[in-house]
Amino acid sequence: MAAMIAKRQGLGRYSDDKMRRIRGTSDISWQRRGVSKVLDRENMKDIAQEKEKERHVLQASSGAKKPRMNQDFGFSDSTRIPKKPRSALNRKVSYENGDEDEVLDKRTSLEVEMSEELDYDAEEIALIRIRERRRSRKLEPDGAMIKTNPHKGRQKIDSANSSSCSSSSTSSGSSDSVLKSNSNSNGRCTARNVKQEKELERIKCHQCMKSERKYVVPCGKCRTKVYCIQCIKQWYPKMSELDVAEICPFCRRNCNCSVCLHTSGFIETSKINMTDCEKVEHLRYLMVSLLPFIRQICEEQTQEIEFEASIQRVHSSKVGVSETLCGNDERVYCNHCATSIIDLHRSCPKCSYELCLTCCKEICEGRLSGRAEMKFQYVNRGFGYMHGGDPLPESCLHQTPDDHVEPSVMWSADDNGTISCPPTEMGGCGDCVLELTRILPDRWISDLEKEARDLVLILDNKLTNLRQNRAETGTDMLCKAASREGSDDNLLYCPDSTKIQEDEELFRFQRHWIKGEPVIVRNVLDKVTGLSWEPMVMWRALCENVDSEVSSKMSEVKAIDCLASCEVEISTRQFFKGYTQGRTYDNFWPEMLKLKDWPPSDKFEDLMPRHCDEFISALPFQEYSDPRAGILNLAVKVPSGVLKPDLGPKTYIAYGVAEELGRGDSVTKLHCDMSDAVNILTHTEEVLLTEEQHSAVERLKKEHRAQDLKENLVQDGMIESIEEPNSDNNKEDTDVSEINDSELLPSGIRGEFKMSRDEMQGTAFTCPHSEGTMVESGGALWDIFRRQDVPKLEAYLRKHFKEFRHVYCSPVEQVIHPIHDQCFYLSSEHKKKLKEEFGVEPWTFEQKLGEAVFIPAGCPHQVRNLKSCTKVAVDFVSPENVDECLRLTKEFRLLPKNHRAREDKLEIKKMILYAVAQAIKDANSLIPALN
Repeated sequence: MAAMIAKRQGLGRYSDDKMRRIRGTSDISWQRRGVSKVLDRENMKDIAQEKEKERHVLQASSGAKKPRMNQDFGFSDSTRIPKKPRSALNRKVSYENGDEDEVLDKRTSLEVEMSEELDYDAEEIALIRIRERRRSRKLEPDGAMIKTNPHKGRQKIDSANSSSCSSSSTSSGSSDSVLKSNSNSNGRCTARNVKQEKELERIKCHQCMKSERKYVVPCGKCRTKVYCIQCIKQWYPKMSELDVAEICPFCRRNCNCSVCLHTSGFIETSKINMTDCEKVEHLRYLMVSLLPFIRQICEEQTQEIEFEASIQRVHSSKVGVSETLCGNDERVYCNHCATSIIDLHRSCPKCSYELCLTCCKEICEGRLSGRAEMKFQYVNRGFGYMHGGDPLPESCLHQTPDDHVEPSVMWSADDNGTISCPPTEMGGCGDCVLELTRILPDRWISDLEKEARDLVLILDNKLTNLRQNRAETGTDMLCKAASREGSDDNLLYCPDSTKIQEDEELFRFQRHWIKGEPVIVRNVLDKVTGLSWEPMVMWRALCENVDSEVSSKMSEVKAIDCLASCEVEISTRQFFKGYTQGRTYDNFWPEMLKLKDWPPSDKFEDLMPRHCDEFISALPFQEYSDPRAGILNLAVKVPSGVLKPDLGPKTYIAYGVAEELGRGDSVTKLHCDMSDAVNILTHTEEVLLTEEQHSAVERLKKEHRAQDLKENLVQDGMIESIEEPNSDNNKEDTDVSEINDSELLPSGIRGEFKMSRDEMQGTAFTCPHSEGTMVESGGALWDIFRRQDVPKLEAYLRKHFKEFRHVYCSPVEQVIHPIHDQCFYLSSEHKKKLKEEFGVEPWTFEQKLGEAVFIPAGCPHQVRNLKSCTKVAVDFVSPENVDECLRLTKEFRLLPKNHRAREDKLEIKKMILYAVAQAIKDANSLIPALN
């Protein structure tokens, strides 16, 4: 170990012999104590030879006025002789009973000036330089020495003590000679100090940038970077000193020092390597998928122009539509339904009230739905109530949800079909008639549709249908995630990240993705550099930001308390301490906190550029998921000057325990994303409950059940199933048995994987792993529902919504939309009941560390953290799920004004137009290559 770990004071350049000894240690299995003895004997031989050289040199120079150096040392005649200190091993013995400074002060204080070509024994030379810098002595012109003291200022010391900086020539009584001698010495000392500072900079630990570290490990690859033992143990726990000596973290591209964490472009993020033919095939596929939606947009605009022609009593070609100015940095929304407006709409010339075509059609047909604002809020009934106690007296005087509904105002079209600006109660002026207005150039969308249709015909003649030919070869890697009877989609596509770079895997992904099935990709972190996602590393990246204002803001965070479902303020350090060690309330109930979208996703790339690059490089199927260059990601096609939706990456950091608590679980409640998403579990930390906590949890659960009975939140059947100790869903002590995949997988699919008995019963499933590998427990439990089951799922929640609790553990009293409200989490008992009553069962599986989960748009899902988890997710828009994005946009526009999901943040129609326009441009540039 001594040959590998260099003494901090003496690290300079290593000779080839020393580097060979360092690298050689990693190839031998040895005991630390035995090797240290062998190394001591070898070093003692070197030390004896060096001492013999030093003695001859000193004897030769003792009688000379200007000592000369032996040419073996590489010094010129005018260079002074360095006084060599003891070697590293001897120094440890010599300084055992005394201080190093005292020993050094007794030695002759000859000036030290090291040549750049000196490559032997740099460790001992560096020690002298460090000690001289610490003394920091300088000479003034009058012959007195200046000693710098940071507390007392500069103090004069007698020049007689400055022998280390004075001339070695014969002393003179004249003051002129003294001044001249001191001036020359000052020049030499200044030059020497500059060299010393460069030397110190070179031997600082690259991680902490401290030069006082006693032991450091040099990199055997670059020979320039060193890491101290303390930093290796604290920030690189998965690496040993031997690993660092072989290739340091900087050379491995996973250094997490403050400088590297704020460096972008450090690694290559895109893993896509496509030929021109493959690019054209993808662009053709994109245009074919989006052409039906462009036709639909054209039809809507044509109908509105014809309606306007009937009002003006002219032919549709004679209708004049005024153009409104809209900058690229502006978003135009309907003032009534908050839907994004892309082109044609109606606008008030006086107050600029804007109305989308869908709302215009509903007004003319007399079926415009109201957008009343909901003001209902849950009341805090006290901490005791959350754990089965009585509510606070004043909390019982709250109003019902019906008391907080704003009355809606009627709005209809005139007899001739014109639409007047709404009254002031609805945000308009009520004075003018809304005029038809456009944003894009005239006939731009219809011309775009025609150009795309013609280009697809050209590409069909030049390309073969590679997608159909390749999708039928090979076999899919599947894992069971549900036990639905009479269903052929209980198995999910679950490939390994090492194989998805093959062309065929993309077509297998598309075959499952187009059906609306989730996809799980394993081991995605194995193909990246291994940058640490430890919470404290991420915290350092934010708090050590060069911007002091940003750093101060990151010292505290607003976390969500899962028990009360409300925000609490906590210091960032305390939050991450609880992430690894856990937190409890005063009654020993586990306190579950989570950070959502932290740091803010619009600043994630700026504040944590290195982690952002690491995440993007780990993304599988980057043709879809890459937020920067995904060729099939519609969000990438939006021009740089146009406002884009915030699709991430986003970070989710949350506590978690394996046991289902019932109240205050670390969960993401049931919801449905407007776009597709991929979620990677980057870090986990298991927190175990103590015996005292287990006892408190069991006691409080009984009080919770009693409170549920008192408030009629639980039916008798559910109570019996909860109290059954040996229910079918109990996952403890289950045996693991091997089953043949022929019993589960479709014909033609081969291979075996392990599955536990409870997985066979449909409670929770895991992806297959290689035989003989250690399978760790999952970090998060996912439930993803099929799109076709959404109506039944909504019906179940509307029927049983009073059995759920939400904010402040209060019973759910109001349901606007069962899924978009995000106030329900289906426990194991509710999932069992859902299957019994409606025959609905989700895909259920555990996400392990390093696994990526692809969630299709329109699939409701919920997550419960089994461990403390750090997940990073990014949204994308695939051509296969554009119809689901449009369906969700229509649902969101019907929600109340202040609903959390109402705003059309995706702007899917605008994205469709830009994607097709960019695809046409890219395909035309690649067609010559096909010829």
